[in-house]
Amino acid sequence: MLRLSYDLWQMKQLKSRSQDLRSLFENNITIEYVAEPLKAVPAEANVAEVLYLMQAQDFDVVGIESGDTISGYLERSSLLKANSGKCGDYQRGFHTKELIAISTPLIKLLPILQQNPRLFVLDCNQVSGIITCGDLQKAPVRMLLFGLVTLLEMNLLRLVRLYYPQDTWQQVLKPERLEVAQRLWRESQERNEATDLLDYLQFCDKRELVLHQPELLLQLGLKSKRFGERFLKSAEQLRNRLAHAQNLVSGSSWTELISLAEAMEALLIRCEDVE
Repeated sequence: MLRLSYDLWQMKQLKSRSQDLRSLFENNITIEYVAEPLKAVPAEANVAEVLYLMQAQDFDVVGIESGDTISGYLERSSLLKANSGKCGDYQRGFHTKELIAISTPLIKLLPILQQNPRLFVLDCNQVSGIITCGDLQKAPVRMLLFGLVTLLEMNLLRLVRLYYPQDTWQQVLKPERLEVAQRLWRESQERNEATDLLDYLQFCDKRELVLHQPELLLQLGLKSKRFGERFLKSAEQLRNRLAHAQNLVSGSSWTELISLAEAMEALLIRCEDVE
């Protein structure tokens, strides 16, 4: 009875912690931490000189200044076709769809960038910065993605505790995987650091145990066990790239990465809803 009460308390704690951390990511980490200042030039600037500057610094876009305000922007591709003149002659105005507030949570940025690979950042109703898919390689985005995967893994563990009471999961897990968990647990015991054996399961173990439950597949909105396995393996591979500071889109694309992040967040919410 004491063990059952402890397990229930621990599951509630895990759920509460997951919701609190997700709220932190959703509300407190904004695009301010990844946006770059938008380099701007006067509207009267010479086209040839600005083109040279853009090529030298590998800028695709610069802002156009009118007084103290950035009133529009200039694309390098437009200047390549121009031989002379002033930059203001080739200025483009900001479209509503190209603008994003500096206070926008980082997690909300991802689906927007999927539609617009370049966004201009508004600070106090003035354009001050720019953000592109390349900025998603920065540390704050990596922290966000790693946080999502970690929270997802925490919730998979909570579901294992919920659906496998009294250590019944040991009857389902493959013997070689159980042996790995037991070895890690024993090593922690020797250091006087051991907790519950369940805490020594790896991501792949939690995945297999959760996908073994047909009821959970339904509640989590996973189309099939095979679909769930592919999806969770993709999440695990992303975690490994993050842990080893690798390129986030190695062997993939920004569209696929953003779709994966959105799907992880949606699954995380569904996991939290399971009682």
